[in-house]
Parts: sequence; structure tokens; C-alpha cells
Amino acid sequence: MIRNDRHHPCDMTDRYFVEPAISGDTAVLAGPEAHHLTHVKRARPGARVTLFDGSGAEFPAEVRTIGRGEVVLSVLGRDEIDRESPIELTLAVSLPKGDRQRWLVEKCTELGVSGIVPLITTRSVVQPGPQAAKRLARAVIEASKQCGRNRLLAIRDAQGWADFVASPVACDRFNTLRLVAHPAATTTPMDLLGAGLPDRVLLAVGPEGGFTPEEVELALAAGWRAIDLGPRILRIETAAVLLSGLVTLSGSSGRPSR
Repeated sequence: MIRNDRHHPCDMTDRYFVEPAISGDTAVLAGPEAHHLTHVKRARPGARVTLFDGSGAEFPAEVRTIGRGEVVLSVLGRDEIDRESPIELTLAVSLPKGDRQRWLVEKCTELGVSGIVPLITTRSVVQPGPQAAKRLARAVIEASKQCGRNRLLAIRDAQGWADFVASPVACDRFNTLRLVAHPAATTTPMDLLGAGLPDRVLLAVGPEGGFTPEEVELALAAGWRAIDLGPRILRIETAAVLLSGLVTLSGSSGRPSR
């Protein structure tokens, strides 16, 4: 059974991420997902849960067998449920330290951000590596389970600022609104966001201390617009979530409900 119901309710506490993508009438949970289902929820054969695989759909399922380290489930249907933002929003950000990274990723997932590009800038203090990327990918899954997203926020490979500004995704000046957070800017969020948004938005937030003047000039020369976030000094994750929230809310207002 396939349904296309954008407002179909589900029990957000019993959602589990499965990979690879579901293609038949059987799915297998392993790793942290299997552990949570069997040892935290203490599920038994016959228990009903909701699966998602990042494709945009949800799958009602029933536990069939519980083995050592894995759970086999019968897939009972496929529900096409769209909870994505109408705007494709990419956040390029110099990641903060420690647990603040996870918090940032969780909130961006909840807000509907499509992807995050970790930036390496002159003043960056965090150099993202493979292990950090794995931890953040897990944070995306946990946040998606909680908030009901059926597509995963993508954690992209880290890029230097100059390389990113010159990349194809950042050079589309005609179809993408590109904003760089900068305290010396004269433009405020309301100046830009109140006029309506295109379908693609790219945000850039620098490290503690901000982008250097040279880095800002590089972006402005490439057609980016600088945006000021107010008189107070914001942490990286605060600025990133503030901008992302303004974009997603502005994009949702005045558009058909998804």
C-alpha cells in the first residue's frame, strides 16, 4: 500500500532509520537502531514501528524476529509523507567546538536545512575529520527520528572558504540567494527575507571572531550579500540557527502547506 499524505500522523517515538533503502517486504535493523528497539524499547515479535530510509517515505512495519545484534521486520506498506521545507537551504559554517556541533546539527535538522558544509577559514579552530562527520551523521538520524523528517540533512565534505566560494553550488547567483553573516553589514534579515525568497538559499556563518575582511570581500566580489544579525555577539551555532530559522519560516509563509 502506498499513500501520499503529507499530514499523516505518526508516532515520532517509534521511528527507526534503516539502511540500505527498503526495496521489498523485509527490512533489517542493526547497530544503534537495533539496540534501541530491543534493549531500550524492549520490543518483542509482533511490535509495530515506523521505519524510514532517507528516501522521503515512511514504512509501517512489524517486528518479525530478534537476533543477536539485528532485528528483522516485515514491511507493511509505504507512505509518501513530505515534511520538507519548500526551500532548499544549505548552511556553510565554521563548526564550533565539542557538543555545540551536535546541537547545531540537531536544530538545523529540525528546521529543515537540506545540507551543511563545514568550513575551514582563517580563524577556524575546528578541523573537521572523518570521525566528526560520523558523529554528526548519527546526530542527523537521531534528530530526524524525533522531528519526523524522512529525508536526511546531508553533512558535506569540509571545504576551505576560497574553494567553497568558487564551487558550483556557490556560484549560482541567478537562482540562489547567497548570504554571508557579517557584523559590519548594513542589511538586516528583515530587509531581505521580507521580500520573498527563491527556492534555493545558501547561508555562510564564520568562526568565533567572524570571517576576516579579506574573506568577506571575496564573497562580496562573487556576488554574495552580507547580512547583519544585530548588535550582540552571537555564538556560531546561535547565528546559524537564527538565520536558518528565519529562512525556513519566511519560505513557508505565503506558500502552500506541505
